[in-house]
Amino acid sequence: QVQLAESGGGLVQPGGSLTLSCTVSGKIWFIGDMGWYRQAPGQPRQLAASIESTGRAIYHDSTKGRFTISRDDAAKTVHLQMNSLKPEDTAVYYCNAVVRESFSDHGRDYWGRGTQVTVSS
Repeated sequence: QVQLAESGGGLVQPGGSLTLSCTVSGKIWFIGDMGWYRQAPGQPRQLAASIESTGRAIYHDSTKGRFTISRDDAAKTVHLQMNSLKPEDTAVYYCNAVVRESFSDHGRDYWGRGTQVTVSS
């Protein structure tokens, strides 16, 4: 029932900017950590950025200083603002969220279907 819907992917030139958004819907009591992971063809999935329920953010070394992750708990949405994009940022970006559906429920990982980000001239 819990679903994550991503949006904002597309084609952008090197040095450009793009913002991804992910909205969680369904039966939700509490949303814990949220994050964006990316996977390029032939490469393992890696964390781009994550943000805790407290608002503390963690960035991969390759994204730190260029990407900004934020969350809007009222809207049940997490955003990833990507600046100074490089060709190596090209990947499918997946939204992830830990969701508790009720007080008695433990947190479970949920994933979006992914959105393509292509950085090319």
